[in-house]
Amino acid sequence: MAKKVKKVQGLKRRWLTGSMGPVLVILLLVGVLISVGFASSYYNSARSALRAKAAAGADYFNTYVMTSYREYYRSATVYAAAFDDGDRIELQFLNSSGRVEVTTRGVTVGTYPGTPEIYSAIESGEVKDYVGRDVVTGERIMAASSLLKFNGQVVGVMRYVTAIGNIDRQVLLTVLLVAGVMVAVVGLIVLSSMIFINNVVAPVSAVSEAAKRISGGSYGVQIPNKYSDEMGELVDNINDMSRKIGESERMKSEFISSVSHELRTPLTAINGWGETLLADESNDVQQLKRGVQIMVKESRRLTNMVEELLQFSRLEDGRFTLQVEDTDLQAELEDAVYSYRELFRQDGIALEYSSDRAEYSEVISGDPERLKQVFCNLLDNAAKHGGGGKRITVHLTQRDGEYVITIRDFGPGIPEAELPYVKQKFYKGSSKARGSGIGLAVCDEIVQRHGGRLEIANAEGGGTVVTVYLPLKKQTEAAL
Repeated sequence: MAKKVKKVQGLKRRWLTGSMGPVLVILLLVGVLISVGFASSYYNSARSALRAKAAAGADYFNTYVMTSYREYYRSATVYAAAFDDGDRIELQFLNSSGRVEVTTRGVTVGTYPGTPEIYSAIESGEVKDYVGRDVVTGERIMAASSLLKFNGQVVGVMRYVTAIGNIDRQVLLTVLLVAGVMVAVVGLIVLSSMIFINNVVAPVSAVSEAAKRISGGSYGVQIPNKYSDEMGELVDNINDMSRKIGESERMKSEFISSVSHELRTPLTAINGWGETLLADESNDVQQLKRGVQIMVKESRRLTNMVEELLQFSRLEDGRFTLQVEDTDLQAELEDAVYSYRELFRQDGIALEYSSDRAEYSEVISGDPERLKQVFCNLLDNAAKHGGGGKRITVHLTQRDGEYVITIRDFGPGIPEAELPYVKQKFYKGSSKARGSGIGLAVCDEIVQRHGGRLEIANAEGGGTVVTVYLPLKKQTEAAL
């Protein structure tokens, strides 16, 4: 059980790793990109606004105020005092050396901020900005600096400074919100994936357990099918396989039992008559002849059973072959009929043969020995299972480009429930007649390899009718 749980957990782990891994990586990248995008948007908006203020203020001073240094200083003081955004932005006026001279917050007068954008603006003459730590307070700030000139000479720097703690908090909240959404999405994906994988693992586990039971010998075990999708189809296939294996094993056991009995019966007869003849000192010719006849008959039956077993072995391992040549089917059928007619007559069974034409000229491509084997086996089965009707009829005709041979007995017939299985290997059904149960399977294989088909049904009025369809040579060649 621990091994089974380990395998199931391994399946879940592979699913989560293989399917969820790429999804998590993509979601992580999307989250990072969204967070970086929002942060850049916030900071860029604030930076642009601050730079615009610095550029506009410097332009105003350079255009309208710079009439003298004294006027610049006075105007800077007035401008700082009237600055509207003093609650969130600090306005500073620095001299050319970077010292604060005028500010909206008096605590910074006389200090040197020392941020790099001040010196960059002095050197380049352009508006420069800075985001980072204040050198004096250590607070996170954003600053923008622009030059103030008088008669082409730098007299100072106008600097706007604002704390960006609120922006940092806004960015952090945005990142947390994005992260929360990503976590929720991942949670939903993981939950749906777990539900899906559990719906897959549960039936797979049941199928695996059933397969283990089948491999352990519990042939025929069935899995309850509660599924209507591909898993349901798999369960149906497993159940069908289990049922067929169970039937095959049952028939094989019956076959072994039947063959053992069939072999023991003639061997017992041969052995008994052999001992009887050896012990008989009367030199009774009739007794000797009778004993030898029985021994020959039983030996022939043993030979037939061994031949059937050999045919079955060749079918199973693929060594069953045909020696194909132009074959006179009518001649082979009539030879089989004439061979059995006298034997059947001795048992009180009339064998009647008829055909629609006295002689058919069309040949078929086939193995004459194998085809005669089919006819002999079917005649023997008719006598064995339907001989109680004391009559067997054989008819040959030709229609739709094929020969049609019908062999009918007038016995009790075959139970309808057993008809679909009578051509299966080892199947004997309710029949008590002697036999291995593989003769019809061999016949069916031979007929199929000739491109034909063999059908078995109950005849109207009683008895069983076997119909063999074999294509003419030209039909066989056209099919090839």
